[in-house]
Amino acid sequence: MSHLTEAALPGDPESKLFFDSLLNAAVLQGMEGNTSAEGTEGRHRSTQQKVENKHEEKVQDPNREGDKTEAEMGSKTWADLAGEMKTFLWNPEERTCLGRTAKSWGLILLFYFVFYTCLAGMFAFCMYVMLLTLSPYTPRYRDRVSPPGVMIRPYLNGFTIAFNVSQPSTWQPYVDSMHHFLAAYDDKVQEEKNIKCTSGRYFIQGGNESEKKKACQFKRSLLQNCSGIEDPTFGYSRGQPCILLKMNRIIGYRPGAGVPVSVDCKVQKGNESDLRSVDFYPGNGTFDLMYYPYYGKITHVNYTSPLVAMHFTDVKKNYLVPIQCSLNGKGIINDVNSDRFLGRIIFTLSIGK
Repeated sequence: MSHLTEAALPGDPESKLFFDSLLNAAVLQGMEGNTSAEGTEGRHRSTQQKVENKHEEKVQDPNREGDKTEAEMGSKTWADLAGEMKTFLWNPEERTCLGRTAKSWGLILLFYFVFYTCLAGMFAFCMYVMLLTLSPYTPRYRDRVSPPGVMIRPYLNGFTIAFNVSQPSTWQPYVDSMHHFLAAYDDKVQEEKNIKCTSGRYFIQGGNESEKKKACQFKRSLLQNCSGIEDPTFGYSRGQPCILLKMNRIIGYRPGAGVPVSVDCKVQKGNESDLRSVDFYPGNGTFDLMYYPYYGKITHVNYTSPLVAMHFTDVKKNYLVPIQCSLNGKGIINDVNSDRFLGRIIFTLSIGK
């Protein structure tokens, strides 16, 4: 460009100097433009690189943001947490309790009230329909009722009756238990509430099942030496204790198939001479048929179960004697090893001097 200038103005030194100044200014401006473009491009590359680096950091450590949030939560004080809980329980700005407004609570409570009311109604209706099929007087299904079990009185500390004749405090609780149990069998009570029946046959009562049934008298005096009338200690003061045995009640059951069920006792394990003598009352230790069948506690109100008293007059002293008393009769089962109360009972006598 300088050659062109010189060729155009060969003979003018001042013009040459002017054009040289313009040329230098143009060159400097171009250099500055190139430098600015390079700086802008460099800044753009630097910004892009920073963005890429941040993206790489996020990819390399995705949990950093979660850690930061946890750190911020962990930095809260107990006062902050208490304040948040207080606001959750009652927010005065939004007027909410536990996050719900009064309208929301009313709707949800109404829903559950209607829901559980319908549920209770369905349950009550099902129970009502089921009860319509049942009789309050007689069980619907009695085909699987086992023969009767038996129980003894007195029953204080399990099935071991132990006492010393010379220490009344050891046998007095048994005597008190016997008097309490036989109170319902007092002769006057039986004469007032029950009737005399014909011995030796079932007392079958017809009519509607809801009608009140009559009960036969079982007087305490029938137990004779074990009645507690002549001997208020039932023989315990003399080392000859009385024990009462009764059959469990079964509605409609007729034991013995027309023949009275009897009772016998023996030593379960050991020497048979440990039990030398036992007296049975009433009679020869039988359950009279006139006390059967039983019609249930709703209609057979004054019914008292018949008893058999066992008077152990001669038992080995100062020794544990295991005794088994069993029912005997047609239809009676007394040899099931898995059930010690079905048709029999096992207890232990220990009589000290």
